[in-house]
Amino acid sequence: QVQLVESGGGLVQAGGSLRLSCVASGRSFATYAMGWFRQAPGQEREFAAAVGWGSSSNTYYADSVKGRFTISRDNAKNTVYLQMNSLKSEDTAVYYCAARKFIAAQTMSGLNSNALDAWGQGTLVTVSS
Repeated sequence: QVQLVESGGGLVQAGGSLRLSCVASGRSFATYAMGWFRQAPGQEREFAAAVGWGSSSNTYYADSVKGRFTISRDNAKNTVYLQMNSLKSEDTAVYYCAARKFIAAQTMSGLNSNALDAWGQGTLVTVSS
């Protein structure tokens, strides 16, 4: 089982950009689909983006971030990234990285928390308007 550590959160003005990183420990990183979820204050955790196991060619996004966020993975570095552009105040949330073996990106979007193999501790993104 992998362990996940996120980084890259911070304070940014609306319209700005941030890149989040999630580093996985252990072997077989390429066999895991990786996703980013987020939880805003007082709200439930929601799906943001995912990349399927293997390469970065299979991706899926929530409608709220489509066209602004890009997820990618570097299997040589055991790392998944979330490039966030054109940030809005409503993107303010704690962002969590998650992993699940051998699934496609769209499949991850429909899974509940208990169905995922691993979660990171989260990184806070604050977008000021």
